[in-house]
Amino acid sequence: MALLKSGWLWRQTSVLKRWKLNWCDLWIDGSFVFYKTESRRDYEAKVNLKATCVNVKSGLECPNVCPPESHPRENLLVVFLRDGNMLILCANSEDEALAWNLTLMEAKRNPVLTYNPYDDTYQTVPIDSHNAVYIMPSTASGGTQHVWVHRDSYDDNFGEQIALGLLAGMAAGAAMRSLLWMPFWFC
Repeated sequence: MALLKSGWLWRQTSVLKRWKLNWCDLWIDGSFVFYKTESRRDYEAKVNLKATCVNVKSGLECPNVCPPESHPRENLLVVFLRDGNMLILCANSEDEALAWNLTLMEAKRNPVLTYNPYDDTYQTVPIDSHNAVYIMPSTASGGTQHVWVHRDSYDDNFGEQIALGLLAGMAAGAAMRSLLWMPFWFC
């Protein structure tokens, strides 16, 4: 999948309303991914703009949002999502904010097309393209078949997250079990 734009953006967290500096990647299929570092090892959030984005505003169009310290209001970006939430971002300059705004609007609006050289046609890529499998049978007899598998590389540590959740649950269960028997120890 092709990368439309990447760079550093300040992102306001949804619960505590703190500003965090994230490396952001905007992919051609509309995936907007926020990473902790530029190495793209651990992602913090992922938003599919084609499915959830309603509108994008920037600069002085965002009157009720306070930018981070030492950043002017012109650097702000607000992405309005379908569920009523807002993704509040801040670029390092006004030009960068304008570039992100135009790229976000383009990623939200345009369909993704792939070229099929065997049929000389273009095919649209589904929104969930990172889990899609494409099979192109050959037209010649006895030819090979080409299989493309697009994996979601962001969920590679899914097993680790399940293991940590199970470990935390067992530790909490052991602590609760010992606390429930405490009143009988003093009788």
